[in-house]
Amino acid sequence: MNYEQILYKLAKKASKKNDIPVSAIIVKNNKIIAKAYNKKNIKQNPLYHAEILCLIKAYEKLKRWNLNDCDMYVSLEPCNMCKELISESRINKVYYILKKGKITNKYDKTIYEQLYDNKKESFQQLINDCFNKLR
Repeated sequence: MNYEQILYKLAKKASKKNDIPVSAIIVKNNKIIAKAYNKKNIKQNPLYHAEILCLIKAYEKLKRWNLNDCDMYVSLEPCNMCKELISESRINKVYYILKKGKITNKYDKTIYEQLYDNKKESFQQLINDCFNKLR
């Protein structure tokens, strides 16, 4: 069975459970190490996208978050949230079947505004110290 067939089978599972029919697979050395489908509606949790669930399974299987030796296959081009997490996970390459169309979200009313606080330098120092230790 090829990856597209597996993605379709997983997407059908999501659809049968009245969820958005999106699925994801992570492959390392031509072997599937994780697979998942959307459970956002099933679990009533906006984080339960197929890509995120698949990444979590891969982290657990490999016992690490850095997946730079893995590729991901997805039935639909990932949303911005998933793209950011995929990038953070260092996935080598993402292949998708359907291109995501331009979606206007009438519910997106969130406003982002930077706080200006006298402790800004303290927060910056914490971040700098952390990354300096890691490098």
